[in-house]
Amino acid sequence: MASLTQRNSGLVQRRTEASRSAAAADKEKSPGEDEYESRRGEEDDDDQGDAKETRLTLMEEVLLLGLKDREGYTSFWNDCISSGLRGCMLIELAIRGRLQLEASGMRRKSLLTRKVICKSDAPTGDMLLDEALKHVKETQPPETVQSWIELLSGETWNPLKLHYQLRNVRERLAKNLVEKGVLTTEKQNFLLFDMTTHPLTNNTIKQRLVRKVQEAVLEKWVNDPQRMDKRVLALLFLAHSSDVLENAFAPLLDDQYDLAMKRVRMLLDLEPEAEAAKSGANELLWAVVAAFTK
Repeated sequence: MASLTQRNSGLVQRRTEASRSAAAADKEKSPGEDEYESRRGEEDDDDQGDAKETRLTLMEEVLLLGLKDREGYTSFWNDCISSGLRGCMLIELAIRGRLQLEASGMRRKSLLTRKVICKSDAPTGDMLLDEALKHVKETQPPETVQSWIELLSGETWNPLKLHYQLRNVRERLAKNLVEKGVLTTEKQNFLLFDMTTHPLTNNTIKQRLVRKVQEAVLEKWVNDPQRMDKRVLALLFLAHSSDVLENAFAPLLDDQYDLAMKRVRMLLDLEPEAEAAKSGANELLWAVVAAFTK
């Protein structure tokens, strides 16, 4: 009887310790992480039955929109997607509660002059995001959004800052999509050289992404960016900046296409400074928008 009591007592003690550990972990979460997990939970409800691996980051969504389905590579003439993907990383990290802009201060500094600071260095589970986060955290003095887009893209004349460049980003993102069952890997011969390509293998995921972009400016249009899902809003801006938004609108009828582009232009005409000042706005998201639309 005594040994049974001791075992029960030990079980209660372990449960109590586990509860305390869970409570402590909850307290350590930043507001951004809570918002991100809440939004992910809503997506889980919307996409019941989908595999967890099919959840895509902003970078993966933009790349998937830019990839040719059969050929498995982006257009050779697209020189915008590189910087667009770096903008995706900054916004993804901001949405996940890892990055934010410094305070605007008494003199109300503009979005493009405010520095990016690390809010949390907790790993994201994504190699590219964690690499970018590490650069931001370890850089002193901090850099602006515009500077980070250029540094992560390798577009700098300062040889001492070339180590900030994230290399083979498109290939690494494509491999992520292969692991998630969206793409496959092939070798194609282009006369003088062989190139690794990643043709589409799961058209359902691609069509769902295209439909999400279309609905954001058609059936689900709310005419107020503050009421739009931040991830969808960012996707519209960055797909446009990466010159891949047209790919999502190509299947539309003429009148639908005209309406969709009209509403995209309405978003592009917004003043980032004014939008960032509104309650609940993500300032870093609007700073990235300002960097691409200025």
